[in-house]
Amino acid sequence: MANPNANRPPSTRKRMFWTLLITVLVFGGVFALWGAMRTMMNSFFDDMPQPPVSVATFEARAERWSGRLEAVGTLVAVNGTDVTTEAGGVVQRITFEPGQPVKAGSLLVELTSDAEMATLEALEASANLARVQADRWRALGTEQLVSQAEVEERATQAATARAQAESQRALIAQKRIRAPFDGVLGIRKVDLGEYLAPGAPIVSLQSLDPIFLDFTLPEQELGSLREGMAVHARVDSIGGRDFEGQVTAIEPAVDPDTRNFRVQATFDNPDHLLRPGAFARVEFEVGEDEDVVVIPQTAVAFNPYGNVVYVVIPAEDDGENTDEADAEGDRLIVRQRFIDTGPTRGDMIVVTRGLAPGESVVNGGLLRLRNDAAVVINNDVQPSADERPLPPNR
Repeated sequence: MANPNANRPPSTRKRMFWTLLITVLVFGGVFALWGAMRTMMNSFFDDMPQPPVSVATFEARAERWSGRLEAVGTLVAVNGTDVTTEAGGVVQRITFEPGQPVKAGSLLVELTSDAEMATLEALEASANLARVQADRWRALGTEQLVSQAEVEERATQAATARAQAESQRALIAQKRIRAPFDGVLGIRKVDLGEYLAPGAPIVSLQSLDPIFLDFTLPEQELGSLREGMAVHARVDSIGGRDFEGQVTAIEPAVDPDTRNFRVQATFDNPDHLLRPGAFARVEFEVGEDEDVVVIPQTAVAFNPYGNVVYVVIPAEDDGENTDEADAEGDRLIVRQRFIDTGPTRGDMIVVTRGLAPGESVVNGGLLRLRNDAAVVINNDVQPSADERPLPPNR
C-alpha cells in the first residue's frame, strides 16, 4: 500500500527554517569576511612605518642676560580734561583757535550775560544803600540814639546785600570760561549762537610737558622697583623712537583680580611728540646680569596645563635598535617635556626649569608631532636674541 505522505510537499514551517538558516549562514559569512578584512587593514596601518616629519631644531644654549623687565603701558596727560561750563547760556564769543597752546586763565568762550549784568547793578546799588544805612545807624548807636540791636540788624542787612551782589558777580564770571591749566587745546565742540547747558563740553585741553606713562607689573616684581629708577619707552606711533624717563609713583596696593600693581613714570616732552592715549613699550634694568638657558619662543607650546617642548633624541636612547637604524645611522625621534619659562627678549625665551644647555628642541613643525614621532632636521633659518628683530627682505 502506497504511503500517502510520499508526494506531500514540505511544510511551511520547514521551508521557513531552511530559508532563515541559509540567510544567517550567508550574511554571517559576509560579516565574518568583512571583520577579518578590517582587522587585517587596521593591523597593516598600525604597523605601517610613519614617514619622518621634517622639522627645524634649536640647541638650547646658556647666555648671560641683564636683569631687565619689560611691560606695555599707556601715555597719560599730567592734566587733561574736557573744558565745560558751570552755567548755561548762549555762546557770544569764541576766543581760541583749535590746536593752539594756552596758558592757565586764558579766556576761551564767553556766554551772553546781559540780564545777569543788569541784576548785578541792581544788587550793587542795594548793597551800597545798605552799607550807607549801616554806617548811619552805627553812628547813632555810638551816641546811644538807637539800640544796639538795631545797629546789628542794619549791619546784617548790609552784609546780606553785599553777599548777594558777590554771588551775582560769581555767576557772571561762570559765563566766561577760562583754561584751568597750561596745555594744548583740541578741536572745539561749540559754535557761535549755540546754547550750552551746564556741563556741556567745549574743547579738550591736555597738558603735554611733562607726560605720564602708566603700566602694570606682576606682584613678584614689587621688590625690584623703586622711585627714581630710569625707564626706557619705545613708541611705535612715532617710528619706534626711544624716550627716557623715571619712575615717579608706585601703587601701594596690588589688584586682587589680576595680581598686578600699577607703576607711573614721568617723561619730559618738550616737543610734544608723546601724546596721551598712545601705546608704549617699557623697559628698565633691575638687578645684575644672570646666566639663563634660552630657546626660541616658537619652540614652546603654551597650554593651560603647562608649557611643552619637543626634545629631539636618538631612537637608540629609547631602546629601539633596529636593522633600519643600523643601515641609515641614528634615527631621531621627539619626546614631549614640560618646562617653566621666564622673560623674553626678541625671538628668545628663558627656560627656568626642565631643559639643560645643549639639548635640541623642535623649533618649527610642532603641529605635526606626537610622542616618539620620527623626524628629520632642516635648519635653514635660525632665530636670534636681537631685541628688535627685523625680517630679511627677499
